[in-house]
Amino acid sequence: MSSTTKPSIIPEAAADSARPAGEGWLTGLARQGLMQRLALLRDGEIRLQDDGETHRFGARTARCGLSVTLTVRDPQFWSLAAYGGTVGAGESYIHGHWRCDDLTSLVRIMVLNRHVMEDMEGGLAARGGALLRRLLHWANRNSRRGSARNIAAHYDLGNDLYRLMLDDTMAYSCGIYLTEDATLREASIAKFDAVCRKLALTSSDHLVEIGTGWGGLAIHAAENYGCRVTTTTISREQHDFAKEKIAARGLSDRITLLFEDYRDLRGQFDKLVSIEMIEAVGARYLDTYFAKCSSLLKPTGAMMLQAITLQDQFYDKALKSVDYIQRFIFPGSFIPSVTAIADSVTRVTDMKLFNLEDIGPHYAPTLKAWRERFFANIDKVRTLGYPESFNRLWEFYLCYCEGGFAERQLGNVQMLLTKPDCRRAAIAAG
Repeated sequence: MSSTTKPSIIPEAAADSARPAGEGWLTGLARQGLMQRLALLRDGEIRLQDDGETHRFGARTARCGLSVTLTVRDPQFWSLAAYGGTVGAGESYIHGHWRCDDLTSLVRIMVLNRHVMEDMEGGLAARGGALLRRLLHWANRNSRRGSARNIAAHYDLGNDLYRLMLDDTMAYSCGIYLTEDATLREASIAKFDAVCRKLALTSSDHLVEIGTGWGGLAIHAAENYGCRVTTTTISREQHDFAKEKIAARGLSDRITLLFEDYRDLRGQFDKLVSIEMIEAVGARYLDTYFAKCSSLLKPTGAMMLQAITLQDQFYDKALKSVDYIQRFIFPGSFIPSVTAIADSVTRVTDMKLFNLEDIGPHYAPTLKAWRERFFANIDKVRTLGYPESFNRLWEFYLCYCEGGFAERQLGNVQMLLTKPDCRRAAIAAG
């Protein structure tokens, strides 16, 4: 897909003409129902402006001092949000039905008022929509063919788009901010280095990477630790970008770049790394993924996994639902819990958990930096051919994730898993 092709992930806009008879009544019912749900808000304040009137829900509290203003621009907002839950609200935002003066803070308020979100997802109409979304998500399952299609839907939007949002390392995963004033690039490099240090990489190691991205980690490992790297991706755009960058850095003799599904990898390696690729594996293939990772390692080997995680208590319920990210951003994706990962590793491998660190608090500033760069370059984004609906879709995606990490709804763990004969030194605390 070229960078000027209209993304296929944008939902079709509802027609403005020939609205069905009775829509006014249905909209009124939806409006009443949604306001009743918002009246349950306890922490944080939402000022909702609609048709010249302002309605206030919740209040600033010690737990949440945030206050936002939501402005309804089209009455279709009510039906989509009331009957479609958070996914419907997100779709309505894409269509421009409503705006908010601080979208990230709105997400944070809703996360803190989980009872309101769960109520929004309830009801017969919402469950009907949820069933349809689950069917669509099932159709996006991560078989070999499905994985290639799902990866292309997100990562092949165009390298030019991602250049405008990411730093020059092209890292598209949680950074590590060693200081409050660290730049996005510094956070990306600190993350790369943390991964390499935890793996105890040496110049004699052969590292295999599942999920190349745009080649940042492979290049960092080869240049700074002198190891050989074999890395694979199934994104054509990422592969071509990484190939060119590796050659430009004079690393083609040390980095082998593959265009293969992880299930087809062969050989034995000293170390393995996979940074935020597990989210594209799918719950159904979790055992397949870890069994393959384990089989690629020597008896003395170690695996570094960086993964976005969901709190264990919410995992089973999340498997039965489809959120905004799965519907519009990452088809076929899922977020594991730490327990789900550990259970899978226990079932199908001989590896054990050696070290775990949750770097999730660094993701909110990472996402904020991406969002700021994206909108600082918004005129350039427009010249690439992306419509305003895509820009709103992307804004909601970044704010949705930032709010989730800011309120610790989501985590991001670096897990070091070791094979039976691995005898590496302890990782120093701090």
